[in-house]
Amino acid sequence: MKRRITLNILASLLTVAGFSVSPTTALAQNKVVIKIGWTTSDGAQDPYAIGARAFKTAIERESKGTMEVQLYPNRQLGDERQMLEGMRFGTVDGGVITNAVIAQIEPAFSVNDLPFLFSKEEQAHKALDGAVGAELSKRLAAKGIVMLGYMEGGFRNMINNSRPVSAPADVQGVKYRVMQNPVFIEMFTSLGGSAVPMAWGETFTAVQQGTIDGLEIPLAVIEANKYYEVTKFLSLTNHTYSMIGLTMSKRTLDKLTPEQRTAVMSAAKSATAVQRQVAGADAKKTLATLEKNGMKVNAIKDVAAFRKSVSPVYDKFRQGGNAQLMDMALAAVK
Repeated sequence: MKRRITLNILASLLTVAGFSVSPTTALAQNKVVIKIGWTTSDGAQDPYAIGARAFKTAIERESKGTMEVQLYPNRQLGDERQMLEGMRFGTVDGGVITNAVIAQIEPAFSVNDLPFLFSKEEQAHKALDGAVGAELSKRLAAKGIVMLGYMEGGFRNMINNSRPVSAPADVQGVKYRVMQNPVFIEMFTSLGGSAVPMAWGETFTAVQQGTIDGLEIPLAVIEANKYYEVTKFLSLTNHTYSMIGLTMSKRTLDKLTPEQRTAVMSAAKSATAVQRQVAGADAKKTLATLEKNGMKVNAIKDVAAFRKSVSPVYDKFRQGGNAQLMDMALAAVK
């Protein structure tokens, strides 16, 4: 009753000031709006889009209508690095961001990108929902960005226009776009490939024009962004589990009431669970769709050979002062 009276008073004051506003409109105008961006499409199977939509649904439910999430796919808020920098300064509210790009802000996140670390999704979930994830969240918070949820992009695979990859030797001499992240650069270098660091927004055109031969990418992102139109071969290397982080600016979070912050954290937890489930279920359907669209698909023959080839990546990560974190991740896998 008291809330209705307050809204009526607000509406009356606005009317006196020359505006015609109903109590319901006044309430809508007082909603907290959070803008969430990501760089890929808003397609039904895109894992970034699935996560963003799940978060929107959950937070608007948890906040009982006092908060609204607006969605900005396709780089509308900038590339991933730009969005992260915006979160640090409070000019961007949040985003669904690729792990390797988060590692550009907090290098410890590179542990998630170590090649062939995880062999199945459950291992990654155990690490990220446990001690490894807690430590990473703590370090990122110190940079002004809050990790709300470790969502799932699926395992990354190699696609190219040169040849199928079934052994490490098949990577040699092939130009692969990689994210601007040392682990990915070192991974392809150790396999004998030519690593070409490149922003996501430039990649499709680069493949189309032959500037690069291919890239490494999750299945769902291949489909959602129609990479089957410009690449021939899909090799199921499953070399890296792609964590995508539901992130928010600490400055944005700090402006919320305690009740709203609780709603955000609760919504993020439920949205992460939903996103993982949906993304996992879509993977098999996506593979069939890519084959139907003409991609030639093959599995790798000997995972151990790939692991041996990329061992220098692990050595360098350990020597970079991350030995304890890497041991935590390895323990979670075991």
